[in-house]
Amino acid sequence: MGRLARWWHANAPTRESLEDNRFIAPVAHRVLEPSLWRFTRRSVPRGVALGLLVGIFLLIPGVQIAGAAMLALPFRANIPLAAAMTFLSNPATTPLFLMASVYVGNWFLGRSADASGFMALVDKHASIREWCGWLFSEAAPAMLFGLALISIAFAVVGYFLADWIWRHRMGRKWHARKLRIGKPPESSALEEVARV
Repeated sequence: MGRLARWWHANAPTRESLEDNRFIAPVAHRVLEPSLWRFTRRSVPRGVALGLLVGIFLLIPGVQIAGAAMLALPFRANIPLAAAMTFLSNPATTPLFLMASVYVGNWFLGRSADASGFMALVDKHASIREWCGWLFSEAAPAMLFGLALISIAFAVVGYFLADWIWRHRMGRKWHARKLRIGKPPESSALEEVARV
């Protein structure tokens, strides 16, 4: 077991501690449903897609994980995977997503908004009043529209990639199992019937 896995097993909250948590208690029966924590063929791609969608579009640490977990409930997605996929947007990748979203939004909306205004506000730690002024500028709609398109594109690609990886991995496991066991029982039974 690796170092990260040992740390996770030592520090991860138990089911009992989550059930006793006063914030989770009202929805514990729904959040702690075992099917939402198992890695299944359907829940894994859904968890990947929802985590990427929320993680890229929201870009607010903390809100991403909670949003992905809450969105995983109605879609029956894997909660841990949805929460983990939100980490794709991190301090290293967020500026790339923001710049790309302005360019994508400009291209689709036919605008010529400049991302430098946004970066200037970030650099000078702008006040809420300055941010509100920026929201009504030409760059904000382009960035929000671009973020929506990028997050949807990543979610769709993530869904199909996770589904393909799952099927490929399970297919290899089944193939290895067949080789280990020998002939499958159905074919040997059919051969017995054919000989009689």
